[in-house]
Amino acid sequence: MFAVLKTGGKQYKVQAGDVLRVEKLAADAGEKVQFNDVLMLGGDAPVVGAPLVDGAAVQAEVIDQIKGEKLIHFVKRRRKHSSQRTKGHRQKLTLVRITEILTSGADKTGVKAATGQAAAGAAAPAAAAPAAAGSDDLTKITGVGPAAAKKLVEAGIGSFAALAALSDEQIAAIDAVKVKPEWVEQAKELAQG
Repeated sequence: MFAVLKTGGKQYKVQAGDVLRVEKLAADAGEKVQFNDVLMLGGDAPVVGAPLVDGAAVQAEVIDQIKGEKLIHFVKRRRKHSSQRTKGHRQKLTLVRITEILTSGADKTGVKAATGQAAAGAAAPAAAAPAAAGSDDLTKITGVGPAAAKKLVEAGIGSFAALAALSDEQIAAIDAVKVKPEWVEQAKELAQG
């Protein structure tokens, strides 16, 4: 049995036991990962997805994180400009060994999904957004920029009402940002209407 999977913008035809070099995955050596983007299952009864095969997955074990061969990028400007530049690049890759091809029940295995480095980094800002959902946009106050608004939220002042309720002693106690009296007045107006 074979499967055609997609990862890192490329498609691979794999069987159990194959060793692949794929784009860098967010996994350490020895971990098991699961590729859920299966485009086709082959064998006695081939199944072609539209575009993916439902419930199918390919499980693999990460062998190592490696770098590809060095590629040289050479630019030479001829005639009057007589300049040249050489740059090298080594792509970061992950070496994986295919252990199993699942035709169904992929969502119940509990194995970590194979994701690239970029996808792993993009998940963090999305998780931070719901935390600030109950707060007001403090940048509507004149003189409060994004950095000052972030510092106010970190200090526990996330709404216009909270900023308007501050006393002079509480304002003096905030070290992260210097709260101006105009901010408090504008916050009172914005909290009311």
